[in-house]
Amino acid sequence: MALGVDGLVSGLDTTSIISGLMAVEARPQTLLKNQLTATQAKATAYRAVNTRFDAIRTAAEALTSSSLSAAKNATSSTASVTASASAAAVNGTAITFSVTRLASAGQSISTGTWSSATAPARQAQPAWPIEIRDSTGATLGSIDLPADATLADAVTAINGSGYGVRATVVQVGANQFRLQISSDATGAAGGRTVVSADEDEASAGSSFLTTTPAQDAELDLGAGVLATSATNTFTDLVAGVSVTVSAADPTTSTTVRVGSDAASITAKVQALVDAANGALGVIKGYTTSTAGQATATLQGDRALVQLSDQVLDAISTAIGGTSASTIGLQLTRDGKLTFDAAVFTAKLGSDPAGTSALLSGAGSTTGIAGRLAALAKTASDSSTGTLVQLATGRDTLAKAIQDKVDAFDIRLEARKATLTRQFSALETALNTIKNQSSWLSSQINQLYNPNASS
Repeated sequence: MALGVDGLVSGLDTTSIISGLMAVEARPQTLLKNQLTATQAKATAYRAVNTRFDAIRTAAEALTSSSLSAAKNATSSTASVTASASAAAVNGTAITFSVTRLASAGQSISTGTWSSATAPARQAQPAWPIEIRDSTGATLGSIDLPADATLADAVTAINGSGYGVRATVVQVGANQFRLQISSDATGAAGGRTVVSADEDEASAGSSFLTTTPAQDAELDLGAGVLATSATNTFTDLVAGVSVTVSAADPTTSTTVRVGSDAASITAKVQALVDAANGALGVIKGYTTSTAGQATATLQGDRALVQLSDQVLDAISTAIGGTSASTIGLQLTRDGKLTFDAAVFTAKLGSDPAGTSALLSGAGSTTGIAGRLAALAKTASDSSTGTLVQLATGRDTLAKAIQDKVDAFDIRLEARKATLTRQFSALETALNTIKNQSSWLSSQINQLYNPNASS
């Protein structure tokens, strides 16, 4: 390890001299470090812009012709009927019906009564064991109870049977309790029958009174045509359209219509505009310096300026002779995009095909979204994207500069050691000369003063 020296003999501040010389020697490395910082900042900037263009790609791909055609909704003319549409639904489809019946789970209550929920279960009908049958009359299984079981124990046994029934105790009066059994599922197929041990086929189920029949929901489509569902939802009543009913009213007709989901499509266009403006803003921030501020990281970068121009061109260039302004898309004087959702919604309603063609293209013509998607992919593709390559190029350059900086550290350390040795040798030589001068002086003094003591 090199040691510092002080000018004990020469009177020189050798430590400061060495530090000054090293500062001069290190100037090229300082320039390299500044270059390294700038290069790394540029790589970061390119990646920030790349992220914005990837957002453009995502937003643009959500506006492809298939995405637009899949954006459907279904409206109902009656508040008690709700409808939804999937991509399989066909625009313009309509169906009219009346709701004649809602789906319900079967429910029955025992003919026998008990004085309390803790009264012996065998005190009243049904006789145990009981048998549970499905809607076709097939036996699902039987349930038995211990001799000392209570009515509450019967409820527990029924609920744990797994036969598609639920039981509860209902108080119908003072000291009057009955056993209620309900089907787990709605619809006629979910119906259950409870048969007592003392009932034959003719009297099967007579120990319980039906309070709510197990029935399907029913729609009257007209001309005697009925649609049924085990639940109050009719899945794919027509292709891609599901309907849910909440009230039965045979006298009221409901019409369900399928159309484009304007709100969803409008939101997607707004997302694309926001993504494009975000990219334009970031590019401007990195390529244009502001008065009184430091020079922009990528001041005047040609590649980014071209990308910015291409984004604007994708919007401003007419498609099939039609301007983007017809669907509410315009450019501002300061190079941003604006979107009028009201204009777009109105155009989508009056000319859905034309709006789709302008956004997503038709035939061999590429729409606005397609242009932006292609541009964004060219810029941000993970392997071939121009922005990715620019960032990678800066990374490579930064590594090369870092290697030079590291090599300079070694050279500077060696140079400092050399200077330290040289100044140390100088001090040693000067000390030797000083000692010799003192000896010579003493010898000369003795020649002129022989009686002087040495």
